[in-house]
Amino acid sequence: MAHVLVTGGVRSGKSRYAESLLDPSATVTYATPGYPADPTVDAEWAARVAAHQLRRPSSWRTVETLALGEAVASAPGPVLVDCLGTWLTRLFDAWQAWEADESTWLPQLDTEVSGLVSAIAGHAGDVVVVTNEVGWGLVSEYRSGRLFADHLGRTNQRVAQACDRVVLMVAGRPLDT
Repeated sequence: MAHVLVTGGVRSGKSRYAESLLDPSATVTYATPGYPADPTVDAEWAARVAAHQLRRPSSWRTVETLALGEAVASAPGPVLVDCLGTWLTRLFDAWQAWEADESTWLPQLDTEVSGLVSAIAGHAGDVVVVTNEVGWGLVSEYRSGRLFADHLGRTNQRVAQACDRVVLMVAGRPLDT
């Protein structure tokens, strides 16, 4: 059993590497919190989702949900979560957190992250979690950018504590810790 957090920048190869860590013949639960892929709404997003789906073995089961903790906890075997940055964005959107006072949604975020961390730590099978690396650039002049970077950074730290390994992807190459 391995619990691995895979992090890196945009197009660093995170998802592809994370997928390679799991047995392609296993029945993997692929938990994704992304928005539904509707080419009439966002053709580029739909193309990204389709490319991800084509790479996955047919035995892998996709679960589209914001309840990532529940998805991990209920999965009967290996789990791949892709990705925490998308999850945080969708949670913030659902809670209208971008402009709201943090006190109105921060307890809910703590509950969601705690549930995910507990599910990862308690899962008897392999769990691979993909996330975005934040904080290597300038501090955003916009509140939304600062909220995202601050809370994704904290979420990544908490999830990393439930993992055996953290892998940083750079230019398609894994740097393992």
